[in-house]
Parts: sequence; structure tokens; C-alpha cells
Amino acid sequence: MPPRRSARNAGKSPQTEEIQEIAIETKEKPKKSKKNAEINKVPEPWETAETIYEFTAKDINGEEVSLEKYKGHVCIIVNVASRCGHTKSNYEQFVELYDKYAKDKGLRILAFPCNQFGGQEPGDSAKICEFVKARNVKFDMFEKISVNGKNAHPLYKFMKEKIAGPNGKDIKWNFTKFIINEDGKVVERHVPAKKPLTLMESLEKLW
Repeated sequence: MPPRRSARNAGKSPQTEEIQEIAIETKEKPKKSKKNAEINKVPEPWETAETIYEFTAKDINGEEVSLEKYKGHVCIIVNVASRCGHTKSNYEQFVELYDKYAKDKGLRILAFPCNQFGGQEPGDSAKICEFVKARNVKFDMFEKISVNGKNAHPLYKFMKEKIAGPNGKDIKWNFTKFIINEDGKVVERHVPAKKPLTLMESLEKLW
């Protein structure tokens, strides 16, 4: 005895039912897994970079600067703010450090204003220029950037990936310091509480 058809399929030929089944199967193709998507993802340039020389950044005047200009120099890269509890001591000691080593050893300091921590760098480039000029800053100031999140500057994405902090990769506060050797490699990362003058021992090892 042939199998009974359900009421839903009553009156439909086997060929019609087969076509419907094929259509359903076509609609229900398995989705690509997240793992496969990650495998096929094209890496961002910062993910494949080896040195800071592969990046550019806008200086405080809005001019695009290739970081290749720092080839052969030991560098300190730091996110700065004008209204932080660390501001006074850090700016004073960075000025002293720069005066001590810039001419004789070629030290370069790259300061990136950032307003992501307590809104402590609210001013525009003109205001920041006024602030640092009053403190006799001679090292290189750059345009305000983000250092965390999807809009973080690629340079910071790169440096955070190379060396994480004690509590993870993200920058935790103003005045986190990265030391770069003469080959453009990230070699050390220091917390905001680390005073600039205490970096001298680390710097001396690189010359």
C-alpha cells in the first residue's frame, strides 16, 4: 500500500514536492563560520608592520609626517594631556630628558595629545601649542589622536600589539610611554606613573 500523504501535500505530485525540497535546501545553506571569516580576513597594514617607520602621523600643524624621519634614533612615544595629575612632572622631566640627550645621543620624543582619559586634553591644536610653548617644549608634538578603540591611530594599534601593559593591551591613562630602539622596534612599555627621568637607564642601554 503506498504511503499516505499529509493534508499539506495532498494533491501535489512527487515532482512538485521534490522541487520544493530543493528550494528549501537552497535557502538554508549553512552560514560561514566566524572562524573561517577570520582565516580569510585580509590583515590591516599595522598588523603586518615590523617598525614604526611604516607609519605616518599628522604633526601639531596638520602636516603629514613619515616616521621614517626617526630612523637611527632612539625614541620615546607618549600620549599626553594638559590637565592631568601627571602633566606637570612629565612635561618638566621630558624637557630635561630631551635637553640632556637630543643633541649628544639623538633622542627623539614624540608626544601625541589624547582626550580619551577624563577629557583632560579638550583643546584644539592651537591651544595645545600655546600650552607646550609656555613650558619650553622643543620635542615633536603631533595632532590629537585616539589611542584606544576602533578609531585608534594605527601606530598605537601596532605598539599595543607589540607590548601589552600589566593589565592588557589597551592604554590605561595619559602618559603611557613606549621606548623605540634605533631600528624602529618597540622594546619597552611603561605605565603612566613611571617618571621620564627614570627611563635614563633603559635609554643608556640602547646607545
